[in-house]
Amino acid sequence: MRSGSRIFGVLLAAVSFTLPSLPAQQGSPAANHPVRTERSLAVGSAQLQVKLAEGHLDAGDSAIFEWVQRAAKAVSLYYGSFPLKQAQILVVPGEGRSGVSHGTTWGDMQGAPGFTRISVGEHTTSQELAADWMMTHELTHMAFPSLTRDHHWMEEGMATYIEPVARMQAGQLSREEFWKETIAGMPNGEPASGDEGLDRTHTWGRTYWGGALFYLVADISIRQQTGNRKGVEDAFRGIVAAGGTIDHDWPVEKVLEAGDRATGTPVLTRLYRKWSQSPETVDLDALWKDLGVQSIQGEIHFNESAKLAAVRRMMEQPSR
Repeated sequence: MRSGSRIFGVLLAAVSFTLPSLPAQQGSPAANHPVRTERSLAVGSAQLQVKLAEGHLDAGDSAIFEWVQRAAKAVSLYYGSFPLKQAQILVVPGEGRSGVSHGTTWGDMQGAPGFTRISVGEHTTSQELAADWMMTHELTHMAFPSLTRDHHWMEEGMATYIEPVARMQAGQLSREEFWKETIAGMPNGEPASGDEGLDRTHTWGRTYWGGALFYLVADISIRQQTGNRKGVEDAFRGIVAAGGTIDHDWPVEKVLEAGDRATGTPVLTRLYRKWSQSPETVDLDALWKDLGVQSIQGEIHFNESAKLAAVRRMMEQPSR
């Protein structure tokens, strides 16, 4: 799957929501997938056990392991380290097709704090793996606690927002491609007629892109309130540092408190109070202008003297 198909790919991923831990009687997400080979990958101090289910892969096993490691490195760069000490990834070959699909991540599963199952078509090329976004999206889910259904948008919006940022900061996605995708995708998160706020409107657009838009606005607000010294990544890192990973069930209030404490601002709590129960809209055209980024006939142009150009530049750089 090419990077440019990410917006459509997120739509397909909506049928495969990330879920909290499954009760034992529902069965294992690894059931009916015999493993033919596996490898342990070190990502800093973390160990990722990557298992390949039976089936053919044109790209070869090494390309699959490199793909997982590349995604894990992007997540680790964004968070400062991989969010869990141990995780398992099961790659299931898909017969007769190409591309990455059907990614799902659970907490406290298969004897690991984080477990991802994902399908890779047998004819997927190394180039498609290099351009893939879905593995990074799924591994990002490991860095956030499991919430109730009403707050599922916070989980999916987080992964939708962080994934391209992390890949851009890791040098895996150009800043032009990042802003092209962001400008194209964010309108999907705006409320439509009849919207009742993010907690009560469980559509695809609001769950994935509405959540991503929430974090984009939070990112900019945090940077404005801290003199560009902190961003939403500091909130996410604070949540992980407080123990908020996918193997734990948290109430939403605990997430907001941990994130705001890490940034020293009330941004997440205040934004949540407004957006969770009412259809808040964002003037995206004005926002892109303030950030100094514009899409003209498919090409991205930057204005480095724009009002929030310095904020945008900090968003593009990895945190230290």
